[in-house]
Amino acid sequence: MSGRYSEKVAVIRGDGIGPEVIDSALAVLEAAGAEIDQVDLEVGLGRWKRAGEALAEEDLGAIKECRCVLFGAITTPSDPKYKSVLLRMRKELDLYANIRPFNDGRIDLIIVRENTEGLYSGIEEVGDDQATTVRVITRHGCRRIAMKACQLAAERKRLTIVHKSNVLKSDRLFLQICRDVAECQGVEHDDMLVDAAAYNLVRNPEKFDVIVTTNLFGDILSDEAAGIAGSLGLCASANIGDKYALFEPIHGSAPDIAGKGIANPIGAIRSAAMMMDYLGRADLAGKIESAVQRSLAQGIKTPDLGGNSTTRGVTEEIIKAIKRGFA
Repeated sequence: MSGRYSEKVAVIRGDGIGPEVIDSALAVLEAAGAEIDQVDLEVGLGRWKRAGEALAEEDLGAIKECRCVLFGAITTPSDPKYKSVLLRMRKELDLYANIRPFNDGRIDLIIVRENTEGLYSGIEEVGDDQATTVRVITRHGCRRIAMKACQLAAERKRLTIVHKSNVLKSDRLFLQICRDVAECQGVEHDDMLVDAAAYNLVRNPEKFDVIVTTNLFGDILSDEAAGIAGSLGLCASANIGDKYALFEPIHGSAPDIAGKGIANPIGAIRSAAMMMDYLGRADLAGKIESAVQRSLAQGIKTPDLGGNSTTRGVTEEIIKAIKRGFA
């Protein structure tokens, strides 16, 4: 895929079902007329087993020469010598905002998750009798994630700040800074304790529009939201920084179904659509999403959604819908 306006994109298929769903996303991008200069990189568990490192310095160098990354899924083993690829990339590329939209059936919201701090700080000590993880919340981190959330909320209705400030003193800083930013930006906002938010997300998802929260809370709430939407396999995400961006489905590598041809490719396809929007091709992003909706409405679904279609079958139906839309 190349052309006058091609963008350099690092493509990391990863492990498990990652290669299957990323190949689907690339096929859909091609059908939609996206023009990217594809840079394929081997990153993940397979690379670690073969070469002793999952993400090499030269990989990071190649990624930094690209406009963004299209990412599949990574298997993280329990081996303490293994360093998380995603955590490292989020820190190295400063991808501080994890944006996860959910818009299916009862639910229509965006979760904006701080992506570089919190309990995923990487500051840990493990002893025989005690293990400690440092929860890091900084003014800088709070302010910039609040600004990103307010930008999205300004285009919609309301911002909800999700926290646990009644127990965690670090969350008092997060709550206050998010409130201050929302007030300065003129964004309507409220706040909710994370346990209440988890409950209301199931009982009354219409209460929410844009949620901003810390790293671990955002990770958990977004999986809950995916369950309400129907499946992890449907859901996309963007990891955004000031210079780089990475787009990935929110599901894991699912090694139990890898190679069976039944993985849901829609999360990866929607992630590719989000990437097109980021690259200034909102028209292509809209066409891809419309094709996904038409395919779902016709009952073309993988087993996670109660259907019997294959990964390839879903992909081909979405491509047909795109081509019919162009006709």
